[in-house]
Amino acid sequence: MTKIDSLLSQALRKRAQIPHDVLEPLIQEAQTANQPLLSLLIARQILSEEEALKILADELRLSYVELKAQNIDKSLIAKVPLRIASYYKFIPLALHERTLTIAVSYPLDIKTQDEVRTQLGYAIDMVLASSRDIADMLTTYYGLAADTLRRISSEAAHKDDALAEAGTEASYEAIEDIEKLVGDASVIKLVNQIILEGWKKRATDIHIEPYRQSVVLRYRVDGLLYDAPLPSEMKGFLNAIISRIKVMSNLNIVERRVPQDGRAIVKVQDQMLDLRISTIPTAFGESLVIRILPAQMLFSLEKLGLPKNHLQAFETLIQKPHGIIFVTGPTGSGKTTTLYACLSRINTREKKIISIEDPVEYEMQGITQIQVQPEVGLDFARGLRSILRHDPDVIMVGEVRDLETAEIAIRVALTGHLVFSTLHTNDAASGITRLVDIGVEPYLVSSSVEAFIAQRLLRVLCADCKYEDTRAPLELRELIAKDLRISVQEVKVYRAKGCNNCNGTGFFGRIAIYEILLADETIKDLILKKTPSNQIKKVALAQGMRTLRQDGWQKVIAGITTPEEVMKVTPAQELKAVKEEPAGGSGVLPSEAVAQQKDTERRVYSRLDAKVTIRYKVFQSPEEAKKQFSHYEHLSTTKNISAGGLLFVSFEPLPVGSLIELIIDLPDDEKPIECLAKVVRVEENGEQKNYLVAACFLDIASAQRVRLNKHIKEE
Repeated sequence: MTKIDSLLSQALRKRAQIPHDVLEPLIQEAQTANQPLLSLLIARQILSEEEALKILADELRLSYVELKAQNIDKSLIAKVPLRIASYYKFIPLALHERTLTIAVSYPLDIKTQDEVRTQLGYAIDMVLASSRDIADMLTTYYGLAADTLRRISSEAAHKDDALAEAGTEASYEAIEDIEKLVGDASVIKLVNQIILEGWKKRATDIHIEPYRQSVVLRYRVDGLLYDAPLPSEMKGFLNAIISRIKVMSNLNIVERRVPQDGRAIVKVQDQMLDLRISTIPTAFGESLVIRILPAQMLFSLEKLGLPKNHLQAFETLIQKPHGIIFVTGPTGSGKTTTLYACLSRINTREKKIISIEDPVEYEMQGITQIQVQPEVGLDFARGLRSILRHDPDVIMVGEVRDLETAEIAIRVALTGHLVFSTLHTNDAASGITRLVDIGVEPYLVSSSVEAFIAQRLLRVLCADCKYEDTRAPLELRELIAKDLRISVQEVKVYRAKGCNNCNGTGFFGRIAIYEILLADETIKDLILKKTPSNQIKKVALAQGMRTLRQDGWQKVIAGITTPEEVMKVTPAQELKAVKEEPAGGSGVLPSEAVAQQKDTERRVYSRLDAKVTIRYKVFQSPEEAKKQFSHYEHLSTTKNISAGGLLFVSFEPLPVGSLIELIIDLPDDEKPIECLAKVVRVEENGEQKNYLVAACFLDIASAQRVRLNKHIKEE
């Protein structure tokens, strides 16, 4: 047993952190296998590396340091060659006179200290740090794969023939264990290190970009790109790296003038990764992007970040026997993942599910997945026609891009199939406009679509370093409270400091926010009338739809993300049209809100007790009330009116919370005022056998409100 192992075993016995019957067999095993006790404790997960090193530091009277908190002078790095630092696995921390302080993950013996002292010419002072931190700091200060680059000759790096020979057995079907190949000092090892580093950082994409004097390597983590530090020598190995990746993905390594797309499968720690490779020619060489996808992935609706009401809506939608469900959002907003989660929930042996995608992103057992191949004429439209002859119950269409695909998908939904697809729109209501714009008849949209679901992705705060920000600006908290219809005291804002777990970013993972527009009878009626999307959205909001921003704010006060993340991906003005819409989406204003509104109107707008001719029709009414009212226009007059709302006579008891479309005829020879209004109070009008209905305006234009206010004051 070495002296260090002896000290460590004595310290563990003295501290009694590990039961005697566990510790003694481990000490015996370390002696028999001639293996350091420290590494055995860490490998068996009996102690973490940090705990073990702190114990050892106490016994050896050394310091334990958190390297991520250290700021190392680059001039010091220049004095310590990479070949020495990487060989002995240390990072230089400070130089005081002729004494060099280095961080190691295991105390160096006297002989090794003498070797380092001889090669560097400095006296050595040691501190302890975790091996992971040392590896990360070597990458940060010397560059990714710097040691590998140092050992590869420049002649070998430019020999494409030798590179091709090294990888002739590789194809996109081959499976390579990256970790086993890392030991080779070659271009193969260099590429493997680049991919392995991306996987460790949880990257979804790896970007290799050439410029005149340099090459840039970037990893996309949680939606944002981060530069990886590279040694200056990397520029000379760009062609070799690109060629090696092309060999892995079965691409033409000679052709550099046209874009190419390929695929490779690699293995990391028993996990299979599906790599999607794409190259494009640039002015200074080929630029390459690698998309990293797990070959197998578990999809669950619960893990998407759905609140309870949205989860119930999803469950209802995916159990429908027929119809089409559209998920909308920009590229990279997680639409495909949401669709896969829906398919996974209904994937049973009793159902035939077929998908047609471009590309097939994840493999799903039990689902027939078709890859679009335009070069041979297999596009979405042609694939859909063929799918119908395979007796499917559920179909997923990767994206509706044109009229032909849209019409076929919609007609498939009308003939008794459940169809899932995606659109590129900014919100849920815009999906309707997109379909009509590309030429789909409104009656087809109205009769087939069950829902439009808009979504975005937000970065999730790291659980290890998250804290409540008590200094959040009052204006921000008031904005959140206003949008959610809650008190300012209920609003809490969280942030994160950044730690080892999140690589100092403060975020770990992403979560989705949703906006679900259900195509009920009211919405379908609006679609048939070709109503603009902003008007449809106003109606949906009045019915209780939660917007993307509202869903985002809920995740802010739950401590999941930050306000900046929400504001970055959601429109700022999306809620202004429906200030009176209540929290919870019940369709009925709380008495407090009604009182507040009436009080506001009394203070801001003058009221005219006079008869003004109006026409109205019931636009929406909750529950059974829908069956009681027809949609033709009623003629009536007002009892009083202001620029904020009106009181008029109705011969039917309109339900509180119902939506009405108003046409107000002012005696000023101008066009009538048209707007939506919401019923906030209904009273019986005594012996007149009618009802007095109070309604507040929802979306009256500013110019029309000024015009109405002017008329009232003049009268």
